[in-house]
Amino acid sequence: MIGAVLAGGRGKRFGGDKLLFKISGKPLILHTIERLEEAKGVDEVVLVASPENAGKLEKLGYRVVVDELLVGPIGGIYTALSLGDAFVVAGDMPLLVPEFVDFVVERFKGSKKPACVPKWSNGYLEPLHAAYSAGFKEFIQEKINEGQYAINRAIRESDACYIEIESLPEEWRESFFNVNTREDLGRIGKYNRP
Repeated sequence: MIGAVLAGGRGKRFGGDKLLFKISGKPLILHTIERLEEAKGVDEVVLVASPENAGKLEKLGYRVVVDELLVGPIGGIYTALSLGDAFVVAGDMPLLVPEFVDFVVERFKGSKKPACVPKWSNGYLEPLHAAYSAGFKEFIQEKINEGQYAINRAIRESDACYIEIESLPEEWRESFFNVNTREDLGRIGKYNRP
């Protein structure tokens, strides 16, 4: 199981490359990677980059694959799945809960479904905190070929397994937190583990 960190966003709302913005002395994306590495169900962490930021990310010492499609998260997931089954997260999720990652991976393996995605009771999905099978790549390919770039729609049209978020420990929800603005950085300091 690959831990795929999507790192192709441009950080418009943040005002610059937020993934390399240093927090507590290390780039934001490294906080995400280190939490992902703590998950027992993840064998290797791979970064999915855009052509323009691949070089900078390679300096972090992890395998980098380049998303040539540039059609948003669906393209990043597609690129990650070329390497095998993957647990996919966004690079700006520094509060990942390793136990939650493992829970999703276990449910995914047990379900034998193409994807296993956390879902809120209002129907909202968390596609960037989910596990996908390598076989799901073909389904995504069809959607991309049709010009449908919404990953949520692709998940809903597939035979996915859903994890009801409200039935899980409440503290796991911080795993979904992502940094969009500089104001969000204040939350990380508050949550940083010793």
